Amino acid sequence: MVPSCGEFMSVVLLLGIGVVILLSGYFFYSKFIASRIYALDPDFETPAHSEQDGVDFIPTNKFVLWGHHFTSVAGAAPIVGPAIAVIWGWGPAFLWVTLGTVFFAGIHDFGALWASVRNKGKSMGALTESVLGANARSLFMIVMFLVLLMVNAAFATVIAGLLIKFPSAVIPVWGAIVVALGIGQLIYRFNVPLLWPSIVGVVLLYTLILVGDAVPIALPETVFGMSDKIAWVLILFVYAGVASVLPVWMLLQPRDYINGLQLFLALGIIYLATFIASPEIVAPMYNTNVPEGTPSVIPLLFVTIACGAVSGFHGLVASGTTSKQLNKETDARFVGYFGAVGEGLLALAAIICTTAGFASLEAWEETYASFGDGSVGAFVEGGASIVSAGLGLPEALAATILTVTAALFAGTTMDTGVRLQRYVIQEAGDIAGIGIVKNSNLLATIIALVSCFAIAFGAGADGSGGMAIWPLFGTSNQLLAGLTLCVITIMLMKRGRPTLFTLIPLTFLLAMTVLALLLQLGDFWTEGNWVLLVLDLIILTAAIMVILKAVNALKAGPQEDTSTIAAE
Repeated sequence: MVPSCGEFMSVVLLLGIGVVILLSGYFFYSKFIASRIYALDPDFETPAHSEQDGVDFIPTNKFVLWGHHFTSVAGAAPIVGPAIAVIWGWGPAFLWVTLGTVFFAGIHDFGALWASVRNKGKSMGALTESVLGANARSLFMIVMFLVLLMVNAAFATVIAGLLIKFPSAVIPVWGAIVVALGIGQLIYRFNVPLLWPSIVGVVLLYTLILVGDAVPIALPETVFGMSDKIAWVLILFVYAGVASVLPVWMLLQPRDYINGLQLFLALGIIYLATFIASPEIVAPMYNTNVPEGTPSVIPLLFVTIACGAVSGFHGLVASGTTSKQLNKETDARFVGYFGAVGEGLLALAAIICTTAGFASLEAWEETYASFGDGSVGAFVEGGASIVSAGLGLPEALAATILTVTAALFAGTTMDTGVRLQRYVIQEAGDIAGIGIVKNSNLLATIIALVSCFAIAFGAGADGSGGMAIWPLFGTSNQLLAGLTLCVITIMLMKRGRPTLFTLIPLTFLLAMTVLALLLQLGDFWTEGNWVLLVLDLIILTAAIMVILKAVNALKAGPQEDTSTIAAE
């Protein structure tokens, strides 16, 4: 039998070490990055002011914007990734989450936001053209579109599954939308100071959780000839489409903000319960008895845990919606870097719940019987066990709180994801010279939804087709992070700034991701999974071509710069 890690590490000590590492990254490392690397200027006019339009470009309070950014990037992935990766043991997952957040995610998210703000709120795709040329932009956008497609199609399936498995979450999940609309009106229509809408919003949200626990709601097994899962997926897509074209102040900002407060309360509940109950970590520190078929921890650890350590999707959010709302450039440190720290804290909670929330090693091994098992279910069940033991809450109510937390964040990621997909489609229309696509938010949103529908229902009759291409999410997402760091590094080089702090993480990410893509190619070939094989080849080819262009740009040095983002 593999020894339990309770013999090696107290769960309270593990949690304390993790929190200290993550907060130290914000208070010390990010301060150095802000002053010496990105050189933030409090007097710089941000795009939220220079391009203000009342829809996408809006100067926003940094706490509200942090809520939007954090909850947009902190979907289900920082729970799913760590909850799967602990199959290798808690040690590798813990190290990658803590150190990855401090030295990879923080500087990546912060940097993408800074780069976009310095260039009129351009997306990473548009910035790639400025740095590496039009061909690189087209290749970059292919990867961007595939990542967003995977996120939107898969998260709809995840949320639908949670609403079916935990019907007590239905009222709070949908009621949160009404609460957010009210908060948006109070803040922007009636100029109510932020404190009271925040307090009232959180109280209402937790009241809805109590109501939902008392009054669970489930759809009939058949709705107009559709299964309940298909019905939920369709409802979620329609909602995300509507949300993506509304002004950001009306729903996106307040929904993300209140969800951010709710998450920190949920994290506080988990952390406090862990401290009080001090459960034994039953999972091994390093699992030498992994189930048959489990891939090697290297390089798969670094693509299995993406969100929660470093994620290219964060760069899309930072340069897609967040940069258009940044009031002052100096707010970028709090919004970008601390947003990454918040997600690291969520991933750390997922590790605790999925390694210390089980009664025994045998129970843990039963849950993790094969690679890919565990996931959100292990987080909810393990976390509910810890919260119930530590705080005395009924386990069903604790499960509802954690389910709502996971579903709300997956939902806010869908809101932002569809909006970002619309941006990518409009940029593609600009490149192709198709004015009607470039200029129509509605048409671009419809195209985005149709592509999501095609994946969700074309590859899975029950609407779960998004999960069919999910195996490529980790690799394509980390590849996107590496390519984003390439753009940031070249921008720093052209400004005569130090590049070592971005160059090291981008080199590591690209190496691990390309290796993972090559290994997956072999797996897809062996399995005869030709769809994923072709997608893998497309992503790999695009990556190699962009990497080669980036290497040439780095070799050329700042003296060769003729781009629109020349040295200041």
